[in-house]
Amino acid sequence: MAITQAVANSFKKEVLEGEHMFQYTSGDQFKLALYVSTATLNSATTAYTTTGEVDPSGQYTAGGGNLVKPNPSTSVASGVAIVDFNDLSFTGVTITARGALIYNSSSANKAVAVLDFGADKTATSGTFTIQFPNFTTSAAILRIGNA
Repeated sequence: MAITQAVANSFKKEVLEGEHMFQYTSGDQFKLALYVSTATLNSATTAYTTTGEVDPSGQYTAGGGNLVKPNPSTSVASGVAIVDFNDLSFTGVTITARGALIYNSSSANKAVAVLDFGADKTATSGTFTIQFPNFTTSAAILRIGNA
């Protein structure tokens, strides 16, 4: 069992089929769920699962939290398309998480990407924050570009 950072293989195919819409105002709703170190999440993950999800605590509930898309939430430069989300915080929680799953709750909870934190991250009676990287072609959380 392990959490391995990856863009879901199923997501790659679904993007080509027009399944996921990241537009700022009219796009799909994406969510982020947190997982413990014993969860199995990787490029083969196809949908949100409760198996290995952290227990509800404070503001964190089963299924995680809604990701908010800034304006703009997508861009393209130098042949690289990128997606951005605002940072996400859960308050009043006691949580230990090793990773997360971004998924599309507007489309049958289909998996988008697995995040591996590299180690357990903990909040005790506090705030657990997912800080997304800069909205640039070399750092954005989701990037589609030349190989």
